[in-house]
Formats: sequence, structure tokens, C-alpha cells
Amino acid sequence: MVRAGSAAPSTRRGPGRPAPSVLVRPDDEPTAAALLAAAVEVIGRSGYHGASVRDIASAAGTSPAILYHHFDSKQGLLVTICDRGLDVLVRATEDALDLAGPDPAERLGAIVAAHVRVHMESQRESLIGNSELRALEPPGRALIVAKRDAQQRLFDRVVRDGVRRGAFATEHPDDAARFVTAAATSVATWYRPGGALDADEIVARHRAIALDAVGHRR
Repeated sequence: MVRAGSAAPSTRRGPGRPAPSVLVRPDDEPTAAALLAAAVEVIGRSGYHGASVRDIASAAGTSPAILYHHFDSKQGLLVTICDRGLDVLVRATEDALDLAGPDPAERLGAIVAAHVRVHMESQRESLIGNSELRALEPPGRALIVAKRDAQQRLFDRVVRDGVRRGAFATEHPDDAARFVTAAATSVATWYRPGGALDADEIVARHRAIALDAVGHRR
């Protein structure tokens, strides 16, 4: 986890800077922010076990000793990436649901759109969060699984409500909800900016697929 406190001692600057990450917050200490962005870049490229503390520190333009000033360990960095990534996802989904109208199809479409857009706009972070769950130690894994379950419950609730109100015909609402979230999450594995479909088209297709999956009665 990111440690609070005063700024770290001055650090050397490497030849390049890590690409920006949506996980960096405005109030992060600058060196901690650079380390977090570097961890996303290096772990995204090499995997958790293939990324060393030295690699991450070097990408941030600092030293391993300074990394440990801000984070407990490489494991702490991974937990922070996964934790903050889910915060972004859950917040976007809750906001979309708050703004949606009462119609079940509109509500499901809104949260599908939010889920898909987050996985396109924070593609590297999403891939790490999904592929490196197995690398988390038990305390961190429990935290992340709880947050993932909270995200899934948003979809479960919307689909069940649609079934109760007669808008969705599926006989298996929980399975349908899991199918929808899995499909929306998988966008991060294949989406390419500048591809055949733009972001809006991808969102529209996933909204349509989700409504088909729950048996939307038009």
C-alpha cells in the first residue's frame, strides 16, 4: 500500500518516465505515483513474477531503497494496483447506475457501458487485476475478491430486478449476470485503439449482447 508521510529523499531521474496510469491519484506523493505507474508498466509487460523490484524502480527513475520507502514490498504494489483498479471500476458502475432511469434495460445497459469503458480506458490495469489475482497472497487476495464480488452484486441486483419486473425472461438471472460481466471484462484482452470498431461501437454491441443474454422482452 502507498505509505503516507513526507516526501522521499531526492531520487535520480531515469532516461524515461512510465506511461501515466489511471490509478495515480492527485494527492499521491510524486515518487510514489511514479513507482505505481512504473509497476503497472513493468508488471503489465513482464508479469508479476517476471518483474523485479529493481526493474520497477529503474522504470520510475529511482532506486529499490526508495521504493521500500513508499511500499512495503512488490506484493504491496500489486495489491495497490488491484485495489485501486477495482475502486475505479466500482465507482464508475455505481455512478452509471445512479444516473440511469428506472427502466431495467436502461439500467443494465448503463452498467455494462461503464464496465466496458473502464476495461478499455484502463486496459493495462484491468489485465493485471484479472491475470495476477493468483499472485496475491491471502490477505490481499481476500480484499480484492471482496471488491470483485461487490461489483458482481451490482449486476446481479439489476438483472434480478429486471426479472421480477417482467422485463427480462432469463430463468437463470445470476448465471446471466455473471455471463454479462465476464464478456464485458474480456474486452481488456482484445481491445485495440484504432481497431475495426471504435469504443462507442464496442459499448453498443455489448449492451445489445447483455440484453439478449437476460432475455430482454422488447
